[in-house]
Amino acid sequence: MDDGTDDFPALVARSDHSMIILTTASGGERSGCLVGFHSQSGIDPPRYAVWLSKANHTFQVGALADTFAVHFPSADQSALAELFGGETGDEVDKFARCDWTPGPDGVPLLDDCPERFVARREGLVDVGADHVCLDLAPIEVDHDPSAGGPLRLHHVVDMEPGHAAEERQRPDGAA
Repeated sequence: MDDGTDDFPALVARSDHSMIILTTASGGERSGCLVGFHSQSGIDPPRYAVWLSKANHTFQVGALADTFAVHFPSADQSALAELFGGETGDEVDKFARCDWTPGPDGVPLLDDCPERFVARREGLVDVGADHVCLDLAPIEVDHDPSAGGPLRLHHVVDMEPGHAAEERQRPDGAA
């Protein structure tokens, strides 16, 4: 019996939401990934919610991290999106393939993404799905009004992800 959710992905894709690149560092390791599930989640105090796939290397590193950087790539940065969305940190050092600068707590700041903020993790919510929610509080903001339009879902919809959603991982690295 159809539960009526088969059309949900197509309906939500109509919003053509922007994509971000999330980076973090912990335990001497860096990681980052392309993320489609994110939103401002508070005004006073300001908060941002990022839903991070349990399949990603960034989930393993981020589970132990307090500091994250949220980058807003522009539509013409498909190569950077492909690097952070189509490769996995389990196999590739993504940061050896791009220019970056260490930020607070060693979090990698992507030099080619001037639209970004650094945030402190206030919480992590796991509702048992294939993603966890990071509740982030901005501590530094870099805004470049001349930056191009945002990278959107339709720019990356054909990208082959570095990990499939079925490849869930726990913070301790176990499957």
